[in-house]
Amino acid sequence: MSGQPMPCDPGEIGALFLFEKLTPEQLGSLCSEGRVELYQPGPVYAEGDPATCFFVMIEGTVVLSRRVGGDDVEVTRTSQRGVYSGAWQAYLGDRVPQTYNSSMRVTEPTRFFVLPAATFSDVIREWFPMALHLLEGLFFGQKSTQVAINQRERLLALGSLSAGLTHELNNPAAAAVRATATLRERVGKMRHKLAVIAQGSYSPEVMADLIEIQERTAERVAKAPALSPLEASDLEDAVTDWLDDHGIAEGWRIAPTFVQAGLDVDWLDQVAAAVDDAILPSAIGWLNYTVETELLMDEINDSTTRVSHLVDAAKQYSQLDRAPFQNADVHELLDSTLLMLSGKIGPRIKVVKEYDRALPKIPAYPAELNQVWTNLIDNAVSAIDSAGGEGTLTVRTARDHDRLLVEFRDTGIGIPPKDRSRIFDPFFTTKPVGEGTGLGLDISWRIVVDKHHGGIQVESEPGDTRFQVLLPLTPVEEDSA
Repeated sequence: MSGQPMPCDPGEIGALFLFEKLTPEQLGSLCSEGRVELYQPGPVYAEGDPATCFFVMIEGTVVLSRRVGGDDVEVTRTSQRGVYSGAWQAYLGDRVPQTYNSSMRVTEPTRFFVLPAATFSDVIREWFPMALHLLEGLFFGQKSTQVAINQRERLLALGSLSAGLTHELNNPAAAAVRATATLRERVGKMRHKLAVIAQGSYSPEVMADLIEIQERTAERVAKAPALSPLEASDLEDAVTDWLDDHGIAEGWRIAPTFVQAGLDVDWLDQVAAAVDDAILPSAIGWLNYTVETELLMDEINDSTTRVSHLVDAAKQYSQLDRAPFQNADVHELLDSTLLMLSGKIGPRIKVVKEYDRALPKIPAYPAELNQVWTNLIDNAVSAIDSAGGEGTLTVRTARDHDRLLVEFRDTGIGIPPKDRSRIFDPFFTTKPVGEGTGLGLDISWRIVVDKHHGGIQVESEPGDTRFQVLLPLTPVEEDSA
């Protein structure tokens, strides 16, 4: 939209605070290179369009807004003379994208002094060379610092995740190693016991009965019911008594293994009826080794399955071999992140999941959403640690009209009211010096708002802090920059 051309008065331009220190010659040059335009209520320029002009308001009212998701959010409304906007980064040239970073409209007839972007760049370079170097250094220095700290933030998160994953992998891996070593020992003893039985004068029928009992024993191990501690204790006493009555040595040691495998007194009676009393102790010992090997193999299977699940969770978290943009199940992303951070969360923090499993998959960048979950969970854990180290982290999902809500609620110390408006600012942190970079929530904001066209907000009081992430259920038309 273009405005109505009007005369340019150097005296009027020189009264604006931005130009008040310029010489009459410089003011005259500005009027000759620029122009004054009158805009009627409506838009002046739109966010994302090529930044062709630098605007300085002479009189009127301007409104600046930013696009957040599918909405335009007002960020500034002012009638102050001399406020400026537009191509104010023109002096940086093609080193940064030369587009308007906001939208501007006027709510009443408004006059602007308008300077072409190229002219504004030349003025800065020729009239203020030292200021130009300072501005360039400030802009690119801050940008480099933010990139470096951003990388550091990600490395710190990666280190925490690696430590947690290593801890989680160590437990099942160590269990599998122990079980394998014990299994080797038990198999050796079972071979020895079989050799002792085979050396006896037992008929093929008796040997066939023993093999058949062994097979049925292995089947019962696979179908062993889960018992309460009281039920298991009572059954162990009964099995121990049976073993003692039948002259089986160390029945107290064998009984817990049989009970764990689902073997009871009735089963032992079947074994006693199938073999002679003379070989019953050897048969019971041989079957004990059979039960132990089955239980050990189950333990190895559980441990290796656990390792496999952890590896799958790591792949899910990092989104290896997957498209960067896809329809994703937020519950899978949340579960993989919680698993990766379980070492950091620790046993003193209770994790409660309140998932609405009826929610559909959403179009998203899963790896980047996992970064958001990581930052928010890490902050919740820190808040709970600051409140004494024990508490509850609740992760909730729900539908909020046409958006999906993911809420992280912690029982930590809360965020002071004076800090709530600043927590998404770059480099702002409430953590002690050396423990936070102040970029976690800034990164989360940019991923949720800029990349996914969603929203993120916080409600907080001591003992109840809630970070709420709102994500569109359907793709938005705007291309995510």
